[in-house]
Amino acid sequence: MDNRSLSRELSLISLGLINDNIDKQNFDIDGINLESIFDSGIELMINHCREELAECEDNLEKTYSKILESELSEIKNALFEKSRNEIKETVSHIEIVMNTLSGILDLPKLIAISDHIEVRNDMKTRISKVLKNIFHIDSKIDNVMEGWRFKRLPRIDRDILRLAFVDIEYLNIPVSVACNEAVNLANKYSDQQGRKMINGILRRLQNETLN
Repeated sequence: MDNRSLSRELSLISLGLINDNIDKQNFDIDGINLESIFDSGIELMINHCREELAECEDNLEKTYSKILESELSEIKNALFEKSRNEIKETVSHIEIVMNTLSGILDLPKLIAISDHIEVRNDMKTRISKVLKNIFHIDSKIDNVMEGWRFKRLPRIDRDILRLAFVDIEYLNIPVSVACNEAVNLANKYSDQQGRKMINGILRRLQNETLN
C-alpha cells in the first residue's frame, strides 16, 4: 500500500470519528490524533470482518440445508449445482475477509515505515476538502443517485463516496484510479449491499465526469 492509499484509508476512519452535527467549516484538523485514528481503524476493521464471517457462516448453513433437502428432490442435480455455486461464492467471500485480516496485521508496519508527515498532510488535505465542501459534494453525488437519497446511505458509504469525489474534483486523481480506490475501501469497510450501491453510484459519477 502506498502512502496515498494509506492516507485515504486513514482519512475515511477519521471522517467516521467526526460527529455529523459539528461545525465542519471550523473543525480543527490539527487536533486529530493519529494514534486514536489507528486504534479506531483496527477496531472498525475487526468488527467488519466479524460481521462478514458471521454472514458467511449463515450462508453456509443455509446451503447445507438445501443440500439435505435436495436428497429428497427429483431435481437433485440442479439443486446440487446451485448449492455448489453458492458454496464457491461464500468461500471466495471468506478469502476476501481473510485478506482483509491480513491487511490489519500489516497496517501497523505500514504506518511505521511510511513518511508520517506526508501521510498526515495528505490526510489533512482530504479531510479539509470534504468538510469545507461537504454540501456541494453531497449535492453532486445525490444528483447521480437513482431511486435513493444520499443522506439515507450508511455513514461509512457516504464518506467513501465523498473521498472519491474529492479525489476526482479537487485532487486531480484520474477517475479510474479514484473509483478503484473507493471500491477497495468498500470491500474493506462496507457490506455487500453497500458495495453494490457504491459501485453503481461510482459508475454514474464516472460517466457524468467524462461527459
